[in-house]
Amino acid sequence: MLTQETKDIVKATAPVLAAHGVDIIRHFYRSLLSAHPELKNVFNMRHQERGEQQEALARAVYAYAANIEDPSSLAAVLEGIANKHASLDVRPEQYPIVGEHLLASIKAVLGVAATDAIIGAWAQAYGELADILIARERTLRAQRGEVSGGWVGWRDFIVTAKQAESEVITSFVLDPADGGALADFEPGQYISLRIAVPRLGLQQIRQYSLSDAPNGRSYRISVKREEGAVPEEKGYVSTLLHDEVGVGDRLQLAPPYGNFFIDVNASTPVVLISGGVGLTPMISMLNRVLQSPGREIVFVHGARNSGVHAMKDHLRATAARHPNFKVIIFYDQPLPRDQAGRDFDYAGMVDLDTVADAILRPDADYYICGPIPFMRKQHDALTARGIPETRVHYEVFGPDLFAQ
Repeated sequence: MLTQETKDIVKATAPVLAAHGVDIIRHFYRSLLSAHPELKNVFNMRHQERGEQQEALARAVYAYAANIEDPSSLAAVLEGIANKHASLDVRPEQYPIVGEHLLASIKAVLGVAATDAIIGAWAQAYGELADILIARERTLRAQRGEVSGGWVGWRDFIVTAKQAESEVITSFVLDPADGGALADFEPGQYISLRIAVPRLGLQQIRQYSLSDAPNGRSYRISVKREEGAVPEEKGYVSTLLHDEVGVGDRLQLAPPYGNFFIDVNASTPVVLISGGVGLTPMISMLNRVLQSPGREIVFVHGARNSGVHAMKDHLRATAARHPNFKVIIFYDQPLPRDQAGRDFDYAGMVDLDTVADAILRPDADYYICGPIPFMRKQHDALTARGIPETRVHYEVFGPDLFAQ
């Protein structure tokens, strides 16, 4: 347990660290990856190059400091981090390495202002945070290893099908290479995929939502090709998967993790709200919930146009077969060939006020996935109409403490 004196020091110095946060974290990553280049195989190097990783860790450090009196207020955030770390196979012995370089970077950037008392207080705070995450990650890994068809760490899979879902999204069906049983998952969860990237001379790990209902035989992921402003900025892994990985190739997966998933045992209405590739976990949720007849489902999705709208035929065909399922599509840049009422329902960005009569249901649960500005807008629209926070669920994929 942290003493009150330690908490007071951390709280008092948090604004100073926030003011210098990006400089501290930049120093931290340079120092860490110079001393431990093997960790480049864990970190998302594209996020490193863009500075996204540095900003995310700086925010995380400040958020922890600001809530140090009551870390339980960060319980949902810490649960998400623990799931991501377990999926990335982050190990307890890596925490002291990160702590050592983080504290050294605070001292290097702040200079004489970083007194022994301040460094000591932050060391204790980091130690407590590390203990919380290590314990939770150990539990999560054990749970995945104990279930039928589960495993811990990495397992070889074979690509048994590859299908273009749109101009930018391609699905990959993956079967265990050992032919063994395969663990089910909660609809909405993700896997980590580990692959060698020759242009970097490194392995890289990416996390992708599972995009179909559990079936006990295979997993499906649907990957968006990440384009950059110039060829050098294209996504390392997404480009490799789209252009070079095919049927028969081997990939390594970690077991499913994630704390964003639907309660398949509930009977209340479900409203799924997605933007772009954010529809992938929603398809998993939809396909699974429809296996239990009678539950009302509304799916609101926004895409640029039909060219990039993945699985649009599946959504329309599913709606035609299931009277309890309604799909509503927004295109913000419809193509001349797109036809309202067939390819899409509304022109423009997703606007929940426009479809309020269709989505506002007593006791409904709302699931949101997409770019962060998109999710913030939909979250605010729902709460402004009186939807309780407890019924609004969302998924954020992005940089975190060790990777992504």
